[in-house]
Amino acid sequence: MFRSLTIFFISVLFLLPAVQASLPDFTELVEDVSPSVVKINTISLSGQPTSQQIPDIFRDLFEYGGQPRAPAQKLRSSGSGFVISDNGYILTNHHVIDRAQEIEVVFSDRSEYQATVIGSDRRSDLALLKIDAKGLEALEFASSKKLKVGEWVLAIGSPFGLDYSVTAGIVSAKGRSLPTEQGENYVPFIQTDVAINPGNSGGPLFNLKGKVVGINSQIFSRSGGSIGLSFAIPSNVALKVVEQLKGYGVVHRGWLGVAIQGVNKALAQSLGLEKPQGALINTVEIDSPADKGGIEPGDVIVRFEGKDIIDADDLPHLVGMVAPGSKATLEIIRQGKPRVLKITVGALDNDGGVSSTKDNNSDRLGLIVKSVDDGQLRALRLSGGVLVSEVAADSPAAEAGIKPNDILVQLGYSRITNIEEYHQLIVTLGKSKPILVRFYRQGWAVSKTIVIE
Repeated sequence: MFRSLTIFFISVLFLLPAVQASLPDFTELVEDVSPSVVKINTISLSGQPTSQQIPDIFRDLFEYGGQPRAPAQKLRSSGSGFVISDNGYILTNHHVIDRAQEIEVVFSDRSEYQATVIGSDRRSDLALLKIDAKGLEALEFASSKKLKVGEWVLAIGSPFGLDYSVTAGIVSAKGRSLPTEQGENYVPFIQTDVAINPGNSGGPLFNLKGKVVGINSQIFSRSGGSIGLSFAIPSNVALKVVEQLKGYGVVHRGWLGVAIQGVNKALAQSLGLEKPQGALINTVEIDSPADKGGIEPGDVIVRFEGKDIIDADDLPHLVGMVAPGSKATLEIIRQGKPRVLKITVGALDNDGGVSSTKDNNSDRLGLIVKSVDDGQLRALRLSGGVLVSEVAADSPAAEAGIKPNDILVQLGYSRITNIEEYHQLIVTLGKSKPILVRFYRQGWAVSKTIVIE
C-alpha cells in the first residue's frame, strides 16, 4: 500500500511541470498593455433631488420655493478606461461618467489629464472621451465574433480604487441578454468568470494576444463583489458605437416598432414551427417600419438579414446594428408558412446620450431639433412642437435637464408649433434670466427653467 502511494505521488510530481506549462503566462501581455489602461476619476454634484424623483405637482416647490436649497455636495467616484487612438481618445462606460461635472484620466505613470465627453450612449453603456495628448499607445481590437467559450481572457482596471489590478479567467458564454431598467436589450454581452468589481467598469477585456475583445460593464452579485459572473460589451459592438460617437456624438440605431416574445415548445407546435425558435410578434406599432413593411401580430421572425433568430432577444441585437433607412430582409413564419419581407428600417429614438456638440449646428440653447411625427402629436393630443434630436454638453438646455426625444411645446409665454416658429423664437430670448420651458417626456408634461448666459 505504501509503495503504491509513493509511486502515485511521484507520478503527480512529474506531471506538475506539464500542467503548469499548459497554463498561460500573462506577464508579458500585462507589461505591453498596461500603459494604455487608465483610471477615470469623476466628480458629480449631489444634494438636490433630481426632477425625475419629484412629482410634477411638487417640482416648483423644490426648485423655486421659499426654502433654501440644500448645498450641493461633491461626490467622487472612479472607474476604468483605455486608450483607443494615439491622439487622446479614451473609451469607458457611460455609467462611469454619467452626470459627471469633472472627469480626470490617470495613467499608470501617474500623469493626469482633464477629459471632455465626445459622446455617450446609455443603451450600450459606452462613452467616448478626449484628452489633450498625443503620441499615446493605443490598444488594438480583435473581433469578438471569433471569441470562443472556454477561451482565456484577462481584465485590467481599478476595482475599489486599487489601481491597475489584473484578473484572469475564461469566457463562460456569449450573446447574453441583459435588459436595462427600461426593458431595452441592444448588447449581446460576453459572460466571463473574470473577477470584476466596482471600479473595473469601462476597463478592457483582453485575449491572449493582448487585443481588446470586450469592455467590462456589469457584474451579477448579491454581495456587491465578484461571484464569477461578469459581463463585457463585445468589441464588435463597441467599434460601431465609437464610430458614431466620433461622427455625431450620439448613436443611431435601427428600429422596427414591434413587441416580441420568445417561442417555447408549445407555441412552436401551435405556430407550425419545426422547433422552438424565433421572435413572436405580439403587437405592431401603427405607422412603424414593421407596420409599413407588412409584419402582422402572430408572425414569427426566424431570420434577419441572413442571421438566424434562435431566441427572441437576438432580434433587437441585430436590428439595432442596422443603419436607419436601410433595407432589411426578414424571413417569417405566418400561419405555418414561410414568407420573405423587405422592410425599410426606421430610427430608434436617441435616448440617454449627451453629445459634446457645442457649435455643430446647435442653437443658443445647445439643441438640435427636428419635426415631430404626426402620430406622436396625435397620441399626445398636441397641436405642435419640436423634437429634441441632440443636446450639447454644458449647454443651457443640458443644465436645464432637457434630453433627446423630449418634445418642446413652449418657451417663455410663446407656444411652439413647428421648427420655423422655434428658430424665430429663440433669437428673441433674453440672457441671464430664467425662461420657462415646457416639454413632454414619455407622455408626461414637464416644466423647467432655462438660462442663456
